[in-house]
Amino acid sequence: MRSGDAVITILAGGTGSVKLVRGLVGKTGDVTVVSNVGDNYWLYGLYMCPDIDTIVYGLADLLDYDRGWGIKKDTFNFLRQMEVFGEETWFRMGDRDTATHLIRTNMLKNGRNLADITKWMCERFAVSTRIIPITDNSVETRITTSKGDMHLQEFWVKYRGRDKVEGIQYVGCEKARPNPEAINAMHDSDLVILAPGNPLTSIGPMLQVKGVRKELVKIRKKVVAVSPLIGDSAVSGPAGDYMAAAGIETSPYGLATMYSDVCANIVIDTKDRAMAKRIRNLDVQVYDTRILMRTKAAEQALASFIIKQVRV
Repeated sequence: MRSGDAVITILAGGTGSVKLVRGLVGKTGDVTVVSNVGDNYWLYGLYMCPDIDTIVYGLADLLDYDRGWGIKKDTFNFLRQMEVFGEETWFRMGDRDTATHLIRTNMLKNGRNLADITKWMCERFAVSTRIIPITDNSVETRITTSKGDMHLQEFWVKYRGRDKVEGIQYVGCEKARPNPEAINAMHDSDLVILAPGNPLTSIGPMLQVKGVRKELVKIRKKVVAVSPLIGDSAVSGPAGDYMAAAGIETSPYGLATMYSDVCANIVIDTKDRAMAKRIRNLDVQVYDTRILMRTKAAEQALASFIIKQVRV
């Protein structure tokens, strides 16, 4: 399979995801991104979709990679005025980013669904890659902590992940329906990639949407997961804490146990090569390479490796 011929769908959420998405788009023109919506959040009457926006901004070359979210060189006058009014300002949305949330909210109130709005946003930002929310229905990833139950955004952004994680819930997934275009894209692709996002808060909510896991089981042989862990540490974020709270070994092997029913292939870091035999015992083929994506060259190198080396 030559890189120019590869048709790819990637299930994505988080900063690690956008880096691989950007690498893939640089290697093949036919990429569809199916985005997580579990971290979507209402704030100040605005509907925010952080994972969708991160992908859009990343492909539009607008993403603030230093922060991992939002628009680079954005200003924060809106938030400064909210402080004057005595409002909480823990979610650091910039002025241009706020415009995105405002337009989206108005379109939702006027009867447009999230998939159509996302398509419109891509056109406005001159992004040709298809980005499809996994569902148009409301889904919330909620974290149970020693201090109570809270939305993922509150846990990770407001409280900076300080409290011990005791459990994770995906509220609304049992009633949500996957977008037909997302399911069709998976079936029509040469490869379906589970991005190196947090397996429980970026990829997990999508797998919990009714019917998605079942569809992936059908096409398991062409599904490949990319590890967000090296050894027992996450490349970034609290993936390890979430996995430990769920009773899952914090390692690429633990990740493979989570995904083994839906994917037949996994890409791990070369440093974790010693785990390959254990993972293969789960009937999962293992490929190892350098998975850190600190530069655009590293993003494209990982994308090329997946396209050229994973055999389906």
